[in-house]
Amino acid sequence: MMTTVLENGFAVIAGEIIVFNYDGLTREYLSRTTEFLSVGVSIPANACIDKPPATKNGYVVCRNSKLEGWEYLIDHRGETVWDIKTGDAVQITMPGNYPSDTTIYPPSTPYDKWNGERWVTDEAAQQSAEVAAANATKAALIKSASEQIEPLQDAVDLDMATDEEKARFNEWRKYRVLLTRVDTSTAPAIIWPEAPAA
Repeated sequence: MMTTVLENGFAVIAGEIIVFNYDGLTREYLSRTTEFLSVGVSIPANACIDKPPATKNGYVVCRNSKLEGWEYLIDHRGETVWDIKTGDAVQITMPGNYPSDTTIYPPSTPYDKWNGERWVTDEAAQQSAEVAAANATKAALIKSASEQIEPLQDAVDLDMATDEEKARFNEWRKYRVLLTRVDTSTAPAIIWPEAPAA
């Protein structure tokens, strides 16, 4: 088979030509194929006729950004980095250096902020969140205690309570009082009162 001749990127003589294909998004070298070009036809999109360099460990061969030659880009694909603004984990999907607004170090708490060199815990935000969580726990425990007290209250008010029901009634009321006295500002160092047996 005759080899094609190109002028200004188009075949002036029909024939075969070896092309090197690359990914349209990542520009990564994909494969070598032989194409038949009719007169007036150019090589396929995302292909070139200059041979890529040999592979190199830890790098990927890519077309350069101007599509004028090949270059080696470091390959971090599949690795996880962390966004320095949000602390969110980010999966690397493109060849090249790590994105500039990321770090390879994970934050240790949801309240960490990046100071330009490392993560620093925002202790005020962390304390505020822990107090809010303790307040929610306290409210839920008081509600649960009140649900235990309510039917017993009816039995006591109607003078229908057994001795065992009166004892449970008093235990749950004492427990509810102890809950109301819990100081949530000391969160997370809170010792919660023990609930009576239901």
